[in-house]
Amino acid sequence: MTTSPSASPSPATPSAPRFAAIGMVVADMPAALAFYRRLGLDIPADADTAPHAEAPLPGGLRLMWDSHETARAIDPDWTPPQGGTPTGLAFECTGPAEVDKLYAELTDAGYTGEKPPWDAFWGHRYAVVQDPDGHGVDLFAPLP
Repeated sequence: MTTSPSASPSPATPSAPRFAAIGMVVADMPAALAFYRRLGLDIPADADTAPHAEAPLPGGLRLMWDSHETARAIDPDWTPPQGGTPTGLAFECTGPAEVDKLYAELTDAGYTGEKPPWDAFWGHRYAVVQDPDGHGVDLFAPLP
C-alpha cells in the first residue's frame, strides 16, 4: 500500500514553516518609516539610521524594511524593480470616517493619493495611498 503526502501539513507538525514576516526594500529608510508610523506602527526612533528595521504586527508577524544598500550587500546583483509597485499592504481602519480622515492626513502630508476614498461594491469604504517607494497602501473599513 502506498501513501501520498498530505496536501497541507498539520499546524502541529514541528518541521512545518511558519509565516513570520513581510519584507520590503526601500530607497529612503527615514521617509518609509515616517509613513508607516503615521499608520500607527510601533517603530523605534533609532531605526531611521539603521540598514534594517522591523515593527511587530498583530498575531506575531513582523513588517521589515531593508535599505537598497542592505539588499545589495545580500545580493550584489540586486536592482530595484522597474515599473509597477512590488508590494501592496492593507490597513483596516475603525470605520469609514477614519478611512477618509487618514487618507486626508496622508495626502495633506505630501504622500501620493492613488485612489481617493470611495464606497466599494464589496461593502467597504476604501482608499489607496502610496508610501515613499510607491508601494500601494490600502485603507479600508466595513460600511455600516
